[in-house]
Amino acid sequence: MTAHISPGSMGEEIAALIPALRAFARTFYRHPNDADDLVQETLVKALSNLDHFKEGTRLKSWLFTIMRNSFCTRYRIAKRETVGIADGLSLKRAVAPEQEWRVRGHELEVACASLPPKYRSAFEFIFIDGRSYEEAADYFHCPIGTIKSRVNRARRHLMIELEVPG
Repeated sequence: MTAHISPGSMGEEIAALIPALRAFARTFYRHPNDADDLVQETLVKALSNLDHFKEGTRLKSWLFTIMRNSFCTRYRIAKRETVGIADGLSLKRAVAPEQEWRVRGHELEVACASLPPKYRSAFEFIFIDGRSYEEAADYFHCPIGTIKSRVNRARRHLMIELEVPG
């Protein structure tokens, strides 16, 4: 059942969570502009889908899920794209502003590949596949705390590799 929430009160709650969204976005992107773009995309998606917000769900968790899914979608697209010169590229007058995040996506892909296998598999299971920690614990046959530890170590490793202040 979807919640019947007045847009005014929900908007105030969402606005109060913007600093937390920015902090979470910085775990994905080193550059503040990229992080702000991800926050903006998250807010646009959240506001346009308020009717899908379910009563009893934590708003912060819902917003973080939207952000993580948006990032993962960008990551998957960047992973599929090949670097090279497309036909007719010289005919374009402007370069799409996505270049910088594509570079960051490639950097993230390289950094993920450098993770020890047990950290990489846990990180990908949670953040790329979008599965829960409980599912990961069942899948990898270990306690949930072990999964959380592996994911945390993977995130720390990625932050160091990507030179994200932490």
